Parts: sequence; structure tokens; C-alpha cells
Amino acid sequence: MDITIHQSFLPHTDPDASLAFYRDTLGFEVRADVGYGDMRWITVGPTDQPSTSIVLEPPAADPGVTDDERRAIAEMMAKGTYAGVNLGTPDLDATFAKLREGGAEIVQEPVDQPYGIRDCAFRDPAGNMIRIQELR
Repeated sequence: MDITIHQSFLPHTDPDASLAFYRDTLGFEVRADVGYGDMRWITVGPTDQPSTSIVLEPPAADPGVTDDERRAIAEMMAKGTYAGVNLGTPDLDATFAKLREGGAEIVQEPVDQPYGIRDCAFRDPAGNMIRIQELR
């Protein structure tokens, strides 16, 4: 089989703040920005990987999600436990410095993990956990 990761989804609570973070701080390109009513889906991705994207979506936009589930999602997002993604970079220290300069909410500075990965962690404007691993 020939399978790739095409899109992954992360919720956003403020589309403009999320757009600024992923575009201006991480340097991702904007591939789509689609609105429907008061909701907005923004597709971003690394400029050198046109077939891999992250779709920033309104949380709980699915009409099948109950009000109780929407409240639980909002609570989990506020704590940073609802969604996340792992990214990779060949220069973790330079990437971390850029994120710090860009005002990202730092959760963990670069560290060698006991399981063999060197990484750092931060939150995006919606509270999603973003880990960046050093590619060796």
C-alpha cells in the first residue's frame, strides 16, 4: 500500500489568532480559508510539503455533537488536553527560539526525553498541544 498523511484536524477558538500563529510564527502557508455562516475552516501546511496539511476547524461543528459534549470539548481545549500534533525540525533550538520570540505559550523547553527523542512543547492560541521533535 502507498498511504500518506494528507490532513489532520485541530480545533480553533479564534480563527484570526490561529491563522496568525500557524502562518506568521510557524511559517506555514495558507492553502484554504473557507467560511460557512459564523464558522471558518483554515487549511495550512509547510511550504515544502504541499500534500500534508492541518485543517484548523471550529470545535464541535458536527451537528451530532450534544451540548454536553460541546461543553466537555471546550473544557478540554481550555486545559490543552483535547487535541495536539507532533511536528519535526532538523534544528530544534532555532525553531524554539523563533517560537519564543513569536510569543508562543511555552510548555516545555527543548529536552532529551528518556525514550530517545529531543523535543519541546507549546500551545497554539486554542490551547492545542504542539510538540516539536528534533529530526536526527
